[in-house]
Amino acid sequence: MNIDSNTIWNEAGKAGLVFGLFSTLCLSLKQLAGLSGSNALTITVSAVLWAVEFFGCIFLMRRYLIRMRDRFSADISDCKSFGKRTALLSGLILAAAATYFILKMPSEETNKLIADATASLGSEERLRFAKAMDSFPLVFFFIQWFYCFIYGTILSSILSRYIIIEDIFKGGDDKL
Repeated sequence: MNIDSNTIWNEAGKAGLVFGLFSTLCLSLKQLAGLSGSNALTITVSAVLWAVEFFGCIFLMRRYLIRMRDRFSADISDCKSFGKRTALLSGLILAAAATYFILKMPSEETNKLIADATASLGSEERLRFAKAMDSFPLVFFFIQWFYCFIYGTILSSILSRYIIIEDIFKGGDDKL
């Protein structure tokens, strides 16, 4: 059964908010770890939070797709559509939060990063790099949004097949 588009957008909006806030929480905790001043702590916390975010999104997507299947008798195309829209909306939230953190980065830290990145470049390349840094937050926003959209789309495409198949074989009590 195909669900109407408004219902899918409504459900994807709710799920996208949860995904976006979860990912933003992980990003915020990584930023807090960075304030500690300890490189080892920052790297360790970032790695752990990356894994929590990665597998947490898989768990959440599976849970929300099963919910769509059970509440609305969704088929594979409905679940894929829901997953794409959820990824699009959650990616928007995460990209906005990540861009905000970049814009709020202290100028000393930004200058240090630029100096480290351009240490081996000539003066002309440094100048071009500095000019490109003006548009970095905007470019980063769209790259982050695109990454989240692609990740969520692939994830929902894979999971939607399995949850529908799981539902088909779940009904029988016959044992082989």
